[in-house]
Amino acid sequence: MGKGAFTGPCGVSGRLRVARAVVCVLVALGAAVPATAEAVTVEKLTCQPNGDSGSDVLGGVETRLTWELQAGPTESLTGLTLELPEGTTYETEDLRLTMLSGDDLMEREFISPQVEEGDNGPALMFPVTPAGRFFRLELYGVVFPASGGSMQCDGTYTLSDGSEHEVAGIPAVSITAVGPFDQFKMWLEEQPWVDAWNSNTFLRLFFNPVLIVSSLPIIFGGFLMSLAIVLVAFPVAMPFGFMFALMRISKSRILRALAAVYVNLIRGTPAFLQIYIAFFGLPLAGINIDNYTLGVIVMAMNSAAYLCEIFRAGIQSIPKGQTEAARSLGMSATQTMVSIIIPQTFRNVIPTLTSEFILLYKDTSLLAAVGVMEILMYAKTIVATTGSITPYVVAALFYLVVTLPLARVVSALEVRLTGATAGTNAAPLGKKPAKSAGTVVPTPPDHIAGL
Repeated sequence: MGKGAFTGPCGVSGRLRVARAVVCVLVALGAAVPATAEAVTVEKLTCQPNGDSGSDVLGGVETRLTWELQAGPTESLTGLTLELPEGTTYETEDLRLTMLSGDDLMEREFISPQVEEGDNGPALMFPVTPAGRFFRLELYGVVFPASGGSMQCDGTYTLSDGSEHEVAGIPAVSITAVGPFDQFKMWLEEQPWVDAWNSNTFLRLFFNPVLIVSSLPIIFGGFLMSLAIVLVAFPVAMPFGFMFALMRISKSRILRALAAVYVNLIRGTPAFLQIYIAFFGLPLAGINIDNYTLGVIVMAMNSAAYLCEIFRAGIQSIPKGQTEAARSLGMSATQTMVSIIIPQTFRNVIPTLTSEFILLYKDTSLLAAVGVMEILMYAKTIVATTGSITPYVVAALFYLVVTLPLARVVSALEVRLTGATAGTNAAPLGKKPAKSAGTVVPTPPDHIAGL
């Protein structure tokens, strides 16, 4: 019999037995593999913005946390636990748990869970819910750490069979750090005396304690900008002012005429107009300079005209006898100017130079009209937002921080220079006063005294 004899009924039966065995093995293996569990999915975890503006969530300030999650089609929940980042506080008095259902989640049912407050978050227990429901947890009075950063929350859920599972995929919440000024501001807002103070319209508009504290760090940036402008513009203006002073007293009619035109033109027009011409005229001519550099140039050019008159008065206040004495000793005109005239000139005009520095510092406020972010511009922005005049009062404090000490320096320098040059020290009774050094500080001309 050939090989084809094995294809009879007995052969077919053997093959069926083998196939059945394979199927049984596969079924057994399939039964041994656990079914994939349907896990709760997180729809969102967000916090309500609690800043003065924008969508920032500030640390150290109360906010509302909303946690939404969807149960699997076969999952019936009976408990939820939310773990907040370390250092976070919360309140459960107004806690709300809502169960939503329906195609558009319009069917709502409020659940009154049994709440257990843990160190890191609340644990909620409630009766077994139908499978596949949508849950929304609203937690009020949540205060994240003031240091801010990316805050990660964790959570678990309990099924009807008592098993507990972790909730995966919870997004982190970005918390904005809060500085000492903001923390102090929040403390002020809670004080009863602040409410009593602000109940007076005048005090609320001009001296609101909360606005004073919140404005200080903002306007401080403008204070630094104003200082950056004046501390560069004034040293730049001094050599130009001295050069124009020498031109004003030069024997050359052309140099005197050029200096006179510049000084009269700058001093005869408002600084506000000069700023407008520079900031709006130059761009039209195709000359584009950044605001800070252009602000320094305009302030320096304006101050140089006044410094010219200050230096000219200082030079002309030196007695001619000193020049003649120097020339008789064989010194040239340049040597006389450098060694004799200039040192005494600068010594005599130091108080007036300090006064000009004060005026230039205050004039930086004019740059606010063209968008330079200095003291007044920051204050103006806050006033437009709050409707209170308090930020302008804070801006005035930043001006006084510089001007009052410098004004005292000017007074001290004037007294010291007057006493040193005029010999005003009082002599003891019965004794003759000491002789003067022979150098008298002359009274500056009327047009200089008013600077």
